[in-house]
Amino acid sequence: MKTLLSSFALAFALAAGTASAKDVELLNVSYDPTREFYAEVNTAFAAQWKQQTGETLKIRASHGGSGKQARSVIDGLEADVVTLALAADIDAIASNGKLLPANWQTRLPHQSSPYTSTIVFLVRKGNPKGVRDWGDLVKPGVAVITPNPKTSGGARWNYLAAWAWASQQYRDGGKVVDYLTRLFKNVPVLDTGARGSTTTFVERGIGDVLLAWENEALLTLNDPATRGKFEIVVPSLSIKAEPPVAWVDKNVAKHGTRKQAEAYLRFLYTPEGQRLAAKHGYRPAEPDKVPAAELARFPQVKQVTIDNAFGGWKKTQAEHFADGGFFDRIYQPK
Repeated sequence: MKTLLSSFALAFALAAGTASAKDVELLNVSYDPTREFYAEVNTAFAAQWKQQTGETLKIRASHGGSGKQARSVIDGLEADVVTLALAADIDAIASNGKLLPANWQTRLPHQSSPYTSTIVFLVRKGNPKGVRDWGDLVKPGVAVITPNPKTSGGARWNYLAAWAWASQQYRDGGKVVDYLTRLFKNVPVLDTGARGSTTTFVERGIGDVLLAWENEALLTLNDPATRGKFEIVVPSLSIKAEPPVAWVDKNVAKHGTRKQAEAYLRFLYTPEGQRLAAKHGYRPAEPDKVPAAELARFPQVKQVTIDNAFGGWKKTQAEHFADGGFFDRIYQPK
């Protein structure tokens, strides 16, 4: 009889535990080249959260061109967190969608950018076109692959890195515009996102040089299917790309997921989060949390920043990428 009662008690306890343990779901809307990184982050954080709280956390991800992803959130995609390619895209969600406060970038360390990257060139093994620096991209016969700055955050970093180099090289506004115009005349196709451009260059074999996030280029070199077919060229000057993250206040309030969303993003700043960023080719914002050996893959690169070289994203977006801005004057679809 005692054994039977104990069995009932155990069954009741298990049932009660099952009923009390919550299953919670988060949606992370991100940009193209973060697929592999966040797949591993999601697994690591969900395991940690389960251990700490008992909650089973399912984290879904949506990837695409950063600008296109921001537009989807504004139009109703109920992201709990956004991890996009540049602050201007989250600013757009704040200003146009009214889904989070305008000061969102002050809520997490390093202006809410837990990792950075930069722009490098990916060329075919042996560098047959001899591409060494930005000036080589406008030579006749050099096909340049980059996504569309209207839809891709990575493409905007590419464009701005080229602009920064030309500004220092020519020190004349007209010559800078002429350089960018000639560069985009060498672009045979504009994909909507960075991963699409990687596919165009790596798998479809189109182009001589891919303007790429450093982490995307490192991923190609590490992939067994493409290893040995490409090499990275580090230009003389590039840009510090700062992809930011934020929880989306109105959506997490609606879903009851504020504490999970905030903890998920703060996990990116932990030693484990920083180590995973380095593993996937992102430069940790807090490198002292990562073993020095894991940072050795990142070469020294002279970089400008969006604030110092361009006056911040608000000014840059209006001058370069808004309708009628410099990019519209530079690029004419073929």
